[in-house]
Amino acid sequence: MPETVIQNPSAAVGVESRLRTHIEMLERRLRQRDEQRRAMLHILVDYEQDRRRLARQTERLDSSRRAVLHILQDSHKDKLRLEASRKAMIHIMGNLRETTAEVQRREQELRDKQEQLVQAGKLATLGELTTGVAHELNNPLNNIGLFVGNAVDLIDLAVTEKGEILDELRHAMQQVSKATEIISHLRTFGRAAPISRVPISLREVIARALSLMGEQLRLREITVTVDLGPQEPVVEGNAIQLEQVFINLLTNARDAVAESPRKEIRISGSVGSAAVEIAVADTGGGIPRGLERRIFDPFFTTKEVGKGTGLGLSITYGIIKEHGGTISVVSPPGEGATFLIHLAAAPADTRETSP
Repeated sequence: MPETVIQNPSAAVGVESRLRTHIEMLERRLRQRDEQRRAMLHILVDYEQDRRRLARQTERLDSSRRAVLHILQDSHKDKLRLEASRKAMIHIMGNLRETTAEVQRREQELRDKQEQLVQAGKLATLGELTTGVAHELNNPLNNIGLFVGNAVDLIDLAVTEKGEILDELRHAMQQVSKATEIISHLRTFGRAAPISRVPISLREVIARALSLMGEQLRLREITVTVDLGPQEPVVEGNAIQLEQVFINLLTNARDAVAESPRKEIRISGSVGSAAVEIAVADTGGGIPRGLERRIFDPFFTTKEVGKGTGLGLSITYGIIKEHGGTISVVSPPGEGATFLIHLAAAPADTRETSP
């Protein structure tokens, strides 16, 4: 190979310089390209990370959208259920109002029938009392005839002393007042009792009941003792209804001692701070074991057919319950029966003014 002879050294130096410059420029460009490539690689990596992050966010957003859709659907279902529940509640309230009105109507009917039953019981009691009342009225009527006859005789004999004639007429008027009082009591007892509740003395109620039953008890040779203690037994109630209670209990005791060798009825009582207790005991044969709970049932009776309606004790139970009290019976074998009545005592400030 022939040698290259550089004839111009300065020209060679210039070429070399240009080549070096060109090489440096290429190297710079390569470094720039490499930096650009690395920058592009970073951008691509960031882009991929952003794309994945966006995909995850999109997925979460889609999940949230589906969840919101489910919530809206559930909310719509809940709204429908709520609307159905509201309609059902309106329907139930309507039925409840109708049922309440029906219950109130039936309660009123029951009260009316109970009042009719009580009134029927009183009329039945008056029927039983007719004989005794007739005897009780017969005495004052006979006395009236006797006193008026004496006055007529005195006038026929031309007695000039007016004092004797006036005495006979006054005695006759006293007997008229006694007969009028008996009839007035019967009329008061027989009429429908008002609903009002006032302070009343049980001592007076029992005395009035005994005044109606007294002749019957006397004719049957039944001894009645009353011991209500020193304190006045005052309760808030209806005097006529409570009088019927004691007439029913006295009638029951009268029949219970009919065949007993010792015919006694004892009415005792005690007054507590909040209640009054009255006991009506007899010396009859008592109540057969196991029937203590049934004797207050309507139409239940241990008497023979035709000798009792079975309503007296049932009516008595209803009246006592209506007064907010209780009535029970104890009957030890061979010791008769004792009916125990508990009634709330009237407030202390009303006891002194009770009728």
